Amino acid sequence: DNRVLITGASSGIGAQLAKQFAASGARLLLVARREDRLRAIQAEFDSTEINVLDGDITSADFRQQIVSWVDSNWSGLDVLVNNAGVGSVKPFAESDENCLREIFEVNFFAPVELTRALMPRLQDQTAPTIVNVGSVLGHFSAAGKSEYCASKFALHGFSDALYAELYAAGIHVFLVSPSTTRSEF
Repeated sequence: DNRVLITGASSGIGAQLAKQFAASGARLLLVARREDRLRAIQAEFDSTEINVLDGDITSADFRQQIVSWVDSNWSGLDVLVNNAGVGSVKPFAESDENCLREIFEVNFFAPVELTRALMPRLQDQTAPTIVNVGSVLGHFSAAGKSEYCASKFALHGFSDALYAELYAAGIHVFLVSPSTTRSEF
């Protein structure tokens, strides 16, 4: 009966996690930009326990909408899965500041700020858990993916530090670092 929030839930890892949590009976809030895909997952399980919010996770207003939804509907949160992500595959010299900032906004700043906003909702739960979906490229670098690697290294460092900060409070922090997966990304 866990209350689980998953960002980037419209495709790839996020959609598969949503389906696995739904099959286990969790109450879900699925978040992504593509409402039609979120609704398709919702319809697949014919459950009133699968809720969707569509919007841009980099928007502070949208993150506040997520927090307000959790407060109004669940009054607490058991699991936060920060999965939304974007990438870029090109040499650094061929990229630009806008690309770098977009990657960091989605892959680092959005999950960090969503975590900050939801931490009070995770406290006082049985086994509160934060899952940050990183990448093996947050441990090892690859040519042509410098900006993506940098964002995932930053998420890795944040996750390690947050783990140390929240351990005594009983809030679990996990960094998941998948390798190549079959997805649109």
